[in-house]
Amino acid sequence: MSSTTPQENPPNEKAEIRRQNEMSIEEYIAMQPRLAWRRAIIRGAIRFFIMTLLCKVKITGEENIPATGSAMLMMNHLSLLDPVVCIGAVRHRFVVPMTKVENMKMPIMGSLIRWYGAYSVNRGEVDRRALTSSIELIKAGQLVLIAPEGTRQRDGLAEAKDGFVYVATKANPVIIPAAVTGVQDWMNELKRLKRPNITVTFGKPFKFKTQGRTRIPREEMTAMSHEAMYQLAATLPDPALRGKYADLSKLTTHFIEFV
Repeated sequence: MSSTTPQENPPNEKAEIRRQNEMSIEEYIAMQPRLAWRRAIIRGAIRFFIMTLLCKVKITGEENIPATGSAMLMMNHLSLLDPVVCIGAVRHRFVVPMTKVENMKMPIMGSLIRWYGAYSVNRGEVDRRALTSSIELIKAGQLVLIAPEGTRQRDGLAEAKDGFVYVATKANPVIIPAAVTGVQDWMNELKRLKRPNITVTFGKPFKFKTQGRTRIPREEMTAMSHEAMYQLAATLPDPALRGKYADLSKLTTHFIEFV
């Protein structure tokens, strides 16, 4: 009998990953109501085990997230814990996260991610399926979680990837900055028997001024991206994490409107 190495996924998990990757966006949207009980269980577990027992988490601005309708959380990305605490921080509706394909293949975490019903993206390339999934999920009234920078940025905010503004201008969601701090060294703190102090701050909701357009000139999309990232920077309570957007005197609102 052949054995499975730690780096490999068991055949049934490989089949499940393949099935989820091959699922049409229409099928995925249709199954959202059926995922509610799973998401409630996982969110409850996150809030109890991670956000209460293991860590001390302060949540601010949850009222800025609309109770229903098309919305997007734009999150800074410092560690694997960021999306977890964002999912746990929103109590009045479920967050639908995007995750890289590699995360779905992780031995334990991958199973939880798939069971929760996240959707995947191939990092490092233009994944049109992931972009389309994001757009259609938002249009269907979901609250989608996206890290505009595309990958972890431990030294502070970096420029957003093009896909962020592309999705936002096509789907026209309410955008809520989601600023997470205190997660950079959470594992080391736990090893020292210290409970990490984590904050999750939801900023002022806004939309891009598209005037009904779905095709936006590239230079305008770049300006939109910078204005959105400055909103995320302004939401971060730790100035050291604002990175490229540290100088808030450059914050403008020519292409966004608060809602």
